[in-house]
Amino acid sequence: MTSRPKFFDAVNAALIGIISILCILPMLLVLMVSFTDEASIKQFGYQLFPSELSLDAYKLLLFGSTPLYRSYMISIIVTVVGTILAVTITSMAGYTLAAKHIRYRNGLGLFFFITMVFNTGLVPWYLINLNLGMNNTIWALIIPSLVFNPFNLFLVRNYMSQIPPSLTEAAKIDGASDFYIAFRIYFPLCMPVLATITLFYGIAYWNNWFNAIMLVDNEKLYPLQYLLFKLNSEISMIQQMQSSGAILGAQTLPQESVKMATAILTIGPVVLFYPFLQRYFIKGLLIGSLKE
Repeated sequence: MTSRPKFFDAVNAALIGIISILCILPMLLVLMVSFTDEASIKQFGYQLFPSELSLDAYKLLLFGSTPLYRSYMISIIVTVVGTILAVTITSMAGYTLAAKHIRYRNGLGLFFFITMVFNTGLVPWYLINLNLGMNNTIWALIIPSLVFNPFNLFLVRNYMSQIPPSLTEAAKIDGASDFYIAFRIYFPLCMPVLATITLFYGIAYWNNWFNAIMLVDNEKLYPLQYLLFKLNSEISMIQQMQSSGAILGAQTLPQESVKMATAILTIGPVVLFYPFLQRYFIKGLLIGSLKE
C-alpha cells in the first residue's frame, strides 16, 4: 500500500521536472544567444553552447547612443503609477456593480459590456487625447490606458458578488459608509482577484509602446519597449542598406543578438514581479472570512 504512493510521487516529480526543464530551455537559449557573437550566429545558428561569446549586444543597448536608462525609468514610473490607478478604479467600479443596494448598477454593467463589443476606432481615440493636451507628456503613456479593461472589471465584479451580503448589512447597521465597506471589507477579501488584475495591468503597461508611437515625439519620454523597437528597426534598416551596397565600410551591427538581449532586458521586471503575486492566485482569502 505504501509503495504505490511512493511510485506515483516519483513519477509525478519526474514529469514535473521534465516539463520544468522544457520550459526553461527556450529562455536559456535566448539568454545564451544574447551573449553570442554575431558572426557565430550567422555561421552556426542559435546554439545553447555558443562557440564564441560576445557582449556587443549589451554594449550597444546599455552604453550606446540611445538613452536606455532613462527609458527604463520612464517605463517603471508608467507601469507603477498606471497599475496603481487602474487597479484602484477597476476595483471601485467592480464594487459599484457588485453592491446590490446601488441603483442602476445593471444599466452601468450593460454600458461597460457594450464597450467590450464595439470600438470607436483609432481616429476618435487620437483626437480625444490630442484635445486633452496629453501629447508629449508622460500622462500620454498612462491615461489612455487607464480606463479600466471591461474584462478585468467583470472579473472583479463576479468575484465580489460571491461575498455574502450579510457583511454589508452588518457594516451598514454599524454606520459604515460605502467607502469604508469597499476598502476595509471587500478589497481585503478580494486580494486574489485584485492581484490577478494587477498582474494584467502591470504587463499591459510594461509592454505598451503604441501610446508612445501615437502621442510622444520627445525622445526623453520614450518608454523602454518603444525605444528598443525603434533601435531594432534601425539596425535592420542599416543591415539591409549594407547588404545592398548603399553603405560601405560601416560597422556590422549585432542584429540577432540584439533581439535576444532586448527580450532579456524587457522580461526581467515581469519575471521579478510575478513571484510576489503568485501566492494570491492559490490562496483563498474569502474562505473562513465569516464565522458561523
